[in-house]
Amino acid sequence: MFNIILYQPEIPPNTGNIIRLCANTNMQLHLVKPLGFTLKDKQLLRAGLDYHEFTRIQVHENWIDCSQSLKDHRIFAITTKGKQRYDKTIYAEGDAFLFGAESCGLPAELMETFPTSHRIRVPMVSTSRSLNLSNAVAIIVYEAWRQAGFPTEQ
Repeated sequence: MFNIILYQPEIPPNTGNIIRLCANTNMQLHLVKPLGFTLKDKQLLRAGLDYHEFTRIQVHENWIDCSQSLKDHRIFAITTKGKQRYDKTIYAEGDAFLFGAESCGLPAELMETFPTSHRIRVPMVSTSRSLNLSNAVAIIVYEAWRQAGFPTEQ
């Protein structure tokens, strides 16, 4: 229904939590290399519990390969620097949400390839730096899924 893209994720438990989230919301997960772990990492598997088998995961060698695989979909970059709030955007089936690495977010040169309307943010208090990656993904996923009417059939 929707696509979640993790650009060079670094922390296995975050990705494990996102795998579980994708399984429970029927989202496809795209991982863009390099990854900060292997898909057999114990922390990744522990966080994802037994949901790995229920999640569609596609690993891409780089951003170009990933963006080509989603060329017929709208892609939104999630960034603390976005001007558009996540809840002010109308999402459509097939949309993709791009999240950066935990330690540094998305590179500026990648961010600049997105129109301003496709750089969205989750509001936070002004003294905060960022949310945990898996929490930010959950916020976006549930808003998009809510707008779609929470379809449960796969």
